[in-house]
Parts: sequence; C-alpha cells; structure tokens
Amino acid sequence: MSYDLFIGDKSFSSWSLRGWLLFEKFDIPFREIMTGLYAGTMKQDLAPLSPARFVPTARTPEGWVIGESIALAETLAERHPKAGFWPVDPQARIYARWLVAEMHAGFTALRSACAMQLLYRYQGFAISEAVQADLDRLELVLGHAFEHFSGDGPWLFGAYCAADAFYAPVAARIAGYGLLVSDRLAAYVNAHLADPAFQKWRADGLKVSYDPVPYALDLPKLDWPLSI
Repeated sequence: MSYDLFIGDKSFSSWSLRGWLLFEKFDIPFREIMTGLYAGTMKQDLAPLSPARFVPTARTPEGWVIGESIALAETLAERHPKAGFWPVDPQARIYARWLVAEMHAGFTALRSACAMQLLYRYQGFAISEAVQADLDRLELVLGHAFEHFSGDGPWLFGAYCAADAFYAPVAARIAGYGLLVSDRLAAYVNAHLADPAFQKWRADGLKVSYDPVPYALDLPKLDWPLSI
C-alpha cells in the first residue's frame, strides 16, 4: 500500500518539492495528488485532511494525516528505518536535524525575495543586505557539514539524506536568481541541478503554463542553468 501526497504546482511550490523528494529519493511508494495552489482551490482540496492546511500533506496507507514537512520527514524515517533518511553517525544525525529545523524556520529574507521558480534564470537580480546575510548563514551552516560530515560528497552528509531534500529549493533559488556563492556551495547547487529526481520534478512542472506567471520579475531572463 502507498501513501497519498498532496502537493502544489511543481514550478513554484518549494515546500511541495521538499515533501516529494522525501518519497521519491527514498523509494517510498506514493501517489501524488495536485492541489489548486494557484488555481485558488487548495483550501477546498485539503478540506478532507483537516486540520492540515498547507502542502505538502501526506496520508498514510492507514488513512492517518501528516501535516508539516518536519513531521513528515520524522514519520517516514520512523516507519521506514532502513530507507536512510538520517545519517547513521549520531553526531551527523544531530546536525542534519539541526539543518532541517533551521531551514524550516529561517532564511526568511532569501525565501521572501527569491520565490522558488524553475522556469529560467534571472539576470541582474539585486541582492539586499538581508538576503546576503542569509547567503552568508548558508555558507556557514552548510560549510560546517561539508567540512565535518560530507566526505567525498556531493551531499551534505555523504549519502543523500532528508537534509538535502530540505535544501533542494535553496539550490533552486541560487540557480534561478543567479546568486553568487562560494565554489563549495556552487558544487552543492550543481549536485541538485543534476539530480535525476530534481530534473524529473522540474520537467513535470514545465508541462503547465501560466498567465500571468507567479512571482515574475521585470528582469532579463536566461534559460534554466544545467550548472552554475
């Protein structure tokens, strides 16, 4: 039996991408159910799952509802202990959970100014001091993982884990807005851009057209990068 995963539009819903990767990357059987995030029907679509009100929301084979991404990650890790959601090393596992929690609650300037979009790369995006502060924080906290836990990489803790799923939309923001980062962080972004699961998600999103395009900026655009 499989889970039901309720998500939003693939070109724009960063939290949906995180939830989807928690199933796709760890080989957990699931059925995706698209909600009307930009069609205005999401509240109605999620009504049977109350009190859940955001995507991603999952429903277990037993019919139990899981709202919020951290709860989803921890529940799947508990129910599928051999899937590899968290690093085996206890110190690494603590830090992976720390990174997930900080992503869930932090980086608000970056997330607000650079809404995830997987259509193209903007040219000339002006970085505010607050966005730069978030990028500096990313360099610090992800750099700690690179230095102490990633080994040969390319992922934060060697093998792909839940923390990588949570930072995939960050990689998309860096790529989509042409944000300047260190070579080390750029390599991590490129690992996401080259990941077959990420590419599958983006390809599905491109099948849908929008008029107007959500979050569009009046800036020159380049094709979506294969690497940065």
